[in-house]
Amino acid sequence: MFSCCRSVPEDWGEPEEFYPIRPDCRDEVLASRFKPTPGKTLSGRRWRSSFSEEGHLDIARVLRRIQRGGVHPTIKGEAWEFLLGCYDPKSTFDDRTQLRESRRSKYEELKSKCKEMDDSVGSGRVIMTPVITEDGKPIEGTPNASEEHAVLDKEVIQWKLSLHQIGLDVNRTDQALVHYENLQNQAKLWDILAVYSWVDKEIGYCQGMTDLCSPITILIENEADAFWCFEHLMRRVRGNFKSSSTSIGVRSQLTLLSSIIKTVDPQLHEHIESLDGGEYLFAFRMLMVVFRREFSFADSLYLWELIWAMEYNPLLFSSYESNTPLDAPKDGVMAKKDLMRYGKFERAYVKVGRTEQQGTLSIFLVASVLEGKNKRLLQEAKGLDDVVQILNDITATLNAKKACDEALKLHSRYLNMAKT
Repeated sequence: MFSCCRSVPEDWGEPEEFYPIRPDCRDEVLASRFKPTPGKTLSGRRWRSSFSEEGHLDIARVLRRIQRGGVHPTIKGEAWEFLLGCYDPKSTFDDRTQLRESRRSKYEELKSKCKEMDDSVGSGRVIMTPVITEDGKPIEGTPNASEEHAVLDKEVIQWKLSLHQIGLDVNRTDQALVHYENLQNQAKLWDILAVYSWVDKEIGYCQGMTDLCSPITILIENEADAFWCFEHLMRRVRGNFKSSSTSIGVRSQLTLLSSIIKTVDPQLHEHIESLDGGEYLFAFRMLMVVFRREFSFADSLYLWELIWAMEYNPLLFSSYESNTPLDAPKDGVMAKKDLMRYGKFERAYVKVGRTEQQGTLSIFLVASVLEGKNKRLLQEAKGLDDVVQILNDITATLNAKKACDEALKLHSRYLNMAKT
């Protein structure tokens, strides 16, 4: 019998039942607004019934429900793998099993290589002190420091120098959750980021990655599966972490944010410029870790899946596999049935044709937040510190669904204004 035919009771409890908070931290964490709701939230039962007998996923049906009320906590990990392009909705159960096993083997190879370079990887330990000097020499008092070592190449030195910084960040990420009282769970997060830092040598490890990776390691039990899910998330946002001595990675998004506000609310843009805030650096954190600090843990997960569902493109998997950009339909016309396989936000771009400077929903979400605070910013902001304070006041007051809906409206208005 297929799983979609079984009667599986749904638990529609409070967020804390799924992501327990340590008793001593309950007064410190943000309250959650999201609560899975029957008839709105994608339930386990509806999720399972959205697969055909062979395993093809009715992605349009799933997107409709996610965009309406998010994903039930018990199936978030599975749903996220599709939303992030890890799997093709057109694939079968067998296709995905083969791909999953192949990726798990690949991850073990990568992890073994990292373990050869530093045996802390996979040991269950989290490194929080430097293990080598800037010139690659072992630091006294660290494991294996007394052993003779070959001269390390620059890539290995760079990687080993990042290990303790990963550990320090792991040790302060989502520590209010009961989940991280288990040190093995912290080690899992550290291992995944240590391996990623080696795999993506151009970016390596940057602060903020723990905020993005932590929810995935909590939702997806298998470490290799969690790694590949995080790797696919990084494909979406790695540009944010690409920095040089003269620019920050998120600069292009901030530039587009400036252009959006200038178009939809020129008075506000002029006021922000008069405060020497024309580069919009005050929005850096929101974009860098996708509002993780502005929402509770449960609400940030809800916001993310709303964004991913609204930005979803059914060609995402094939684009990643072939390492080619997403393109608009060649003939510019698409049947309504096919169009519904795109998220609401992405659909607008498909209709008008993809452009080089395509903004993400996150940018329009920040823009809608700024426009929502228009009066207060114009009246009260006398300097950039005031802008930051006014934006900080939104913490724990934003409704994720409403914020996304406002961002969609702003996006539509921007596209119309940009035409004229």
